[in-house]
Amino acid sequence: MKLTEKQRRFADEYIRLGNATESALNAGYSRKTAAVIGAENLKKPNIKTYIEERLEELRKESIADQDEVLQYLTAVMRGKITDEALLVVPDGDFGATVERREKRSDTMARTKAAELLGKRMMLWTEKQQVEVVLPQFIEDVPDDDD
Repeated sequence: MKLTEKQRRFADEYIRLGNATESALNAGYSRKTAAVIGAENLKKPNIKTYIEERLEELRKESIADQDEVLQYLTAVMRGKITDEALLVVPDGDFGATVERREKRSDTMARTKAAELLGKRMMLWTEKQQVEVVLPQFIEDVPDDDD
């Protein structure tokens, strides 16, 4: 899929702005032809394909996948993720300053991460007692003696 530099700039601007005319202007097309060229560019298969593929890449980058979520939960559970705490430190003259300090994830967050990991890995299953009632068949259909 070959695009000229101008077409690539147009497509990247279109992904950013969602407006064909503005994208054409930002890509370097003239003000006189920007609206027409912007609309034409969106119909060209190679530009359309580039935009679709780029949008898919951006979606993948912005959404955490399963491994990333599991790695994060594991890091929290193991206390490798730190939180930020704000501490008020008195300065002695009825004033105070605020200091930022890093602290290890608290026990509740670590327990919740372990619980979510356990559910994902099906370490705990809910057991339910089920009573099975077997049906009884009654033969109440008359015999056909005719």
